[in-house]
Amino acid sequence: MKRASLRTDNISALQCTARKNIPMKMESRSMMVNRILAVFLVMQLGLIPIMAQKEELQTGIAGQKVILNCKGITHEAPVTWKYNAIVVRWFRSSHMKGKAPMTDRSEMDQNNKSLMVSDLRLSDAGSYSCECESRPVVTISLHVFELTISLNGHFLPNEAPELSITQNSSDSQPDLSIRLFNNHNNTETPEILRKEAPRKYILKLKKLQPKDSGTWRCHIHSDSPLINQNIVFDLKVLGFQNPALERKYSTVDSTVNLSWHLNFQEIKWKEGFTGQLNWKPQGNTTSYMLFDFNVTAWGKQHVTKKSSPFLFEENTTGSSGVLEVKLKKVQFKHSGQYQIQLVYNRRYVQSKIELLVMKVLANPVGPLARGAEMTLLCQVSSPLPPNAHLCWERVNGTQMDFKKSKQNEAKVEVTVSTAGLWNCHLIEDNNRKISLNYTVEEAPVWISYVVIGASTGASVLVFGIACLCIIAGMSWQRRRQRAKRMALARQHWLENRTCQCQHRLN
Repeated sequence: MKRASLRTDNISALQCTARKNIPMKMESRSMMVNRILAVFLVMQLGLIPIMAQKEELQTGIAGQKVILNCKGITHEAPVTWKYNAIVVRWFRSSHMKGKAPMTDRSEMDQNNKSLMVSDLRLSDAGSYSCECESRPVVTISLHVFELTISLNGHFLPNEAPELSITQNSSDSQPDLSIRLFNNHNNTETPEILRKEAPRKYILKLKKLQPKDSGTWRCHIHSDSPLINQNIVFDLKVLGFQNPALERKYSTVDSTVNLSWHLNFQEIKWKEGFTGQLNWKPQGNTTSYMLFDFNVTAWGKQHVTKKSSPFLFEENTTGSSGVLEVKLKKVQFKHSGQYQIQLVYNRRYVQSKIELLVMKVLANPVGPLARGAEMTLLCQVSSPLPPNAHLCWERVNGTQMDFKKSKQNEAKVEVTVSTAGLWNCHLIEDNNRKISLNYTVEEAPVWISYVVIGASTGASVLVFGIACLCIIAGMSWQRRRQRAKRMALARQHWLENRTCQCQHRLN
């Protein structure tokens, strides 16, 4: 009984003590919970603006498309895309359109909820936000660049294009560092015409040639914000693969082909143009149109042949863009300048081929008699440039059997006294361009005797004729003097007779 009472007393004592400690423990626990809640609320309030202000920079090129990604979004999550707080598109159970300026040019991917804006414009630059109820807001600052080319990128040789680079963004626009790379990936140094920094830059390139046609690259760099953007663009230069002036050599009675290779097929030129071929004879100021042609935007050629002073064959190859003229049995009179001209948008480019014709003549013509001489003449249709000359050379001959023309002379003569084969060469920059040969044949012995006899007979005949002329002249002179004397005597006789008649009358 005593033990039971003692236990009861202890329990009651413990209960009293516990009742006294309960308020103190409850108070400390509530304070701790409140503190934890306060810290959590502070952290949440601090994280919300940080998460909402999370922003990334993305660049785009005007005229192209840009894709803005909304990372970490599930397939079923409802998403709203906004542009400067204006709804572009949103997705709940289906896609819905907003009222932003680029809404009709935008699409939202159904799987990853990315926003694609097509045919980007400078005005599309700004702040885009991707909002989802279960995710923090993702903000993207879109920086847009626009590159424009003068003449729509279509040029003729020796024209210098102008590039205009414009930027737009929601933030302040940085100063740009611009580098250009040509179609061979070599650095080009353009001239800065105008710099409306930081928004607009206008650059002038070098004068272009057909070989500059192709894809060029513009690299744009900025340190703050960090931007490294490449913009590729095409430059097309319509022209010839021939040089501006080409010299073509031919010999009399041979066939020559004059051809011009247009590059519109290689550079995929999509504009129509026209052209014509004119011939200007050597030493003449009058030009003759041989044919004209036009090429459509689809690359089809149409050629119209004109009346000309000589016959020629015209051949065009549409697949390769080659215009060709074939001259058969070329004559000296066919020499001159053949000029083809392309006309595009009231601008034109020309390419000339100068046809130079060579001929060989002998004086006298025919076999060379023993002891006689012959003059061989080699002549071209126009004066030669300083780096070219003509020369006669006897095959298997010595240094004495060589004759070179003087500078800028269009002919060279050599006197031949023996039979043999002679070659006339046209040399340009130590390269043999064309050659003509002439064989001097020795006359047979009997021909020599005939020639000598004929010469002697002719001399005797001439001497006889001369003698006859002299004798006839002397005889005529005598008759004339006799007639004069008779006329004088008759005059005296008449005068004397008149005097006698007068005396008788007196």
